[in-house]
Amino acid sequence: MFDWITGLLEQLGVVAVGFLMLAENIFPPIPSELIMPLAGFLVYQGKMRLIAAVISGSIGSLLGTYLWYLVARRIGRERVRRLVARHGKWLTVSLDDLDRASDWFERHGRAAVVVGRMIPGIRTVISVPAGLTGMKHAPFLMYSLLGTTIWTALLTCLGYALGSQYDKVAEWLNLVTTVLLLGALALYVYRLVTHKGAEDAKERS
Repeated sequence: MFDWITGLLEQLGVVAVGFLMLAENIFPPIPSELIMPLAGFLVYQGKMRLIAAVISGSIGSLLGTYLWYLVARRIGRERVRRLVARHGKWLTVSLDDLDRASDWFERHGRAAVVVGRMIPGIRTVISVPAGLTGMKHAPFLMYSLLGTTIWTALLTCLGYALGSQYDKVAEWLNLVTTVLLLGALALYVYRLVTHKGAEDAKERS
């Protein structure tokens, strides 16, 4: 699996980085915690430029979170909740996830967008309460870009730092990557099967 991901990144370069980070924010098949460090490995090997990898990953991630923001701003709180209740299981987003992100946003305001973009479980849906509260486009994009860039840069630099031990850890990373992806898939299937968003929505209405 490690070889497959690195092969995709090697073939498509920074385009693959941006696409995978975009997809990770809409439908998370591969978490950013794998994508960007692997890009960092390629940077170390001279197959990709550090700045290009960070920029591509940040733009892809920003586009993904901006899509959630636009949806929330467009359709409003009640329709968002109904959408999550009906279809959230396919994206593994529950009403509890939405409420947690909303509480985080209300407690921390605009700083929540910056920090939330760096917290797994929050980073994907933090844009929803931002859209629901009518946060303006420019501040949202600015704060989101700041948090996203910090996150992607840290992960990429981590992969680059591990690059000095590439020969020693490649085989180990292959196993770990496979386990993590299978674990993510198992978690997705579990949440899909046990999702109770529609029932929760009825109980709360």
